[in-house]
Amino acid sequence: MINIKHIRSYLLVCSLVAVWPPLQGLAQQNSDAAKAVSQSTERDGQHDFDPLIGAWKYHLKKLLHPLTGSTTWVEFDGTGVCYKIWDGRAQLDTIELDSPDAGHIEGLTLRLYNPQSHQWRLYWANSKVGILDPPQIGEFKNGRGEFFAQDTINGKVVLIRFDWTNMTTNTPHFEQSFSEDGGKTWEVNWITDQTRVVQDDSDKAH
Repeated sequence: MINIKHIRSYLLVCSLVAVWPPLQGLAQQNSDAAKAVSQSTERDGQHDFDPLIGAWKYHLKKLLHPLTGSTTWVEFDGTGVCYKIWDGRAQLDTIELDSPDAGHIEGLTLRLYNPQSHQWRLYWANSKVGILDPPQIGEFKNGRGEFFAQDTINGKVVLIRFDWTNMTTNTPHFEQSFSEDGGKTWEVNWITDQTRVVQDDSDKAH
């Protein structure tokens, strides 16, 4: 006589074999869905530079001859205004600086946010040259923004790094550094400290 228990066990195994491929497919779909959710929840940094919007006073320290072993710095003071564009997904930052030792600087920074890569591109231009430099590309992590580019300076191919810190205060801090060894070592050559200009009631009325 055929054992009924054995038949039931056999049918159970067959049923599991039959449904296993769909279960595998379902597991793969769940994995893909989890990845999609992870990608969709990736940090949106389009408002990272919002704290810079407004008017500022600047104090700048600039290394006169970067990557030459020089330790001679010059200092500038000036003012600037940062304007919001595209609801914060872009900015135009303008500055004018003067130094008793190194003359006058007029510059601007165009910042553009890429919603696909979740990164910013920062383009600097000096009025004496009138050309946008190659963009610094990067993002903010844990309150610090790091942005990188490659350029040729004085015949040398160098890496350039922009560092932004203290963004949520009224004294944001910026540094530019060069590296000629692929990022192993860096030399800071530009340091900017900003102080927000607080408008009084008479200014606000206009």
